[in-house]
Amino acid sequence: MIEKIDITGHDFKVESGLEKYVEKRIGKLDRYLPKGSKKDVVAKMVVSAIGKKSMDKYEISVAMEIPGGKVIAAKDECSNVFAGVDLVEAKLTGQIRRYKLETQPHRQKKSLKNIFIRRK
Repeated sequence: MIEKIDITGHDFKVESGLEKYVEKRIGKLDRYLPKGSKKDVVAKMVVSAIGKKSMDKYEISVAMEIPGGKVIAAKDECSNVFAGVDLVEAKLTGQIRRYKLETQPHRQKKSLKNIFIRRK
């Protein structure tokens, strides 16, 4: 679990239900990170209300700081804050997987030809 998650609201009051939901959804993203960079990940989330009169749209942005100077960020607009968190989580998952593919060396697989050749 990502233990350092800062949740702030701009023209929006962050309630305990939202905090628990964010910790549940965003906190699980460390399972996709490489083993060496899981310890010190910091996530910062900002929820801001768009359209001050009706408060019908929210902008959710999340930035994850990974050790080594890498920052992975995602932003989305939605009419429901909880749905917006889900959308941002999906975007972050894809970006983290791409980051892991770039940083981790690939294993070389033995070809089928080498497996079935008899050695004398």
